[in-house]
Amino acid sequence: MKFHENIAETAALSPDYLGFIFYDKSARYFENDIPSMATSIQKTGVFVNASFDEIAAKVKQHKLDLVQLHGEESPEFCQTIEEKLVKVIKTFNINKQFNFRHLENYFNFCSFYLFDTKGNQYGGNGIAFDWTLLENYHLPKPYFLSGGIGPEKLKELQLFLQNDTAKNCHAIDLNSKFETKPGWKNQETLKTFIQNLKQQL
Repeated sequence: MKFHENIAETAALSPDYLGFIFYDKSARYFENDIPSMATSIQKTGVFVNASFDEIAAKVKQHKLDLVQLHGEESPEFCQTIEEKLVKVIKTFNINKQFNFRHLENYFNFCSFYLFDTKGNQYGGNGIAFDWTLLENYHLPKPYFLSGGIGPEKLKELQLFLQNDTAKNCHAIDLNSKFETKPGWKNQETLKTFIQNLKQQL
C-alpha cells in the first residue's frame, strides 16, 4: 500500500494484513505515515537487506506488527528481529531449482515463510510460480503464498487450497494484479476476488 485514500478503502475490506514497502528502489516505496485502521489488521513492513537499526526505526515509527524480510537476510538476523522487535515473515523465491531443505535453517528464527516467484528483482515480478513445487515443502511452519496472484488465478487457487499441499498455507498475498498503478489497488476487483474465493472455501 502507498496512498492514504487507497489504504483506507482497502482497510475497509478487512484484510488480515496490509503491507508497506520500505525499500527505496521499489515503485511502491512508502514514505508517509500509516493512517489509523482496525487493530485486527496487522501492519507489515517489507524490507530488503535493511540494517537492524533501519528496521527498528520503522517498527517504532509506524507501530508495525510484523516485518517481511525479502532479501538475503541470515537466520541469525531473523532471530534478532524476532527476539527484539516483532514477528518475521521470511521470503524465499521459488523455482524448479529451489532446495526446500534450505528452509530448515530458518525454521526456529521466523514466524512465517513467504513463497514468491524467482525473478529478476526482489518481488513485484507479477508472475506466479508452479504451485506443485510446494509438494516438496515438508515443514509445519505456516506460509504466505505470493507471486502474480490475480483474478485469472481464482479457479486454480481454489483447487490448490483444497488439497493437502496447502494445509500450511496461512495467507494469500494479493498485490500487482489488483493495481491500476504501483501501490494503488482497484477496490472492486479486489473485493470481488476476495468474495469469490471465500465462497468456495
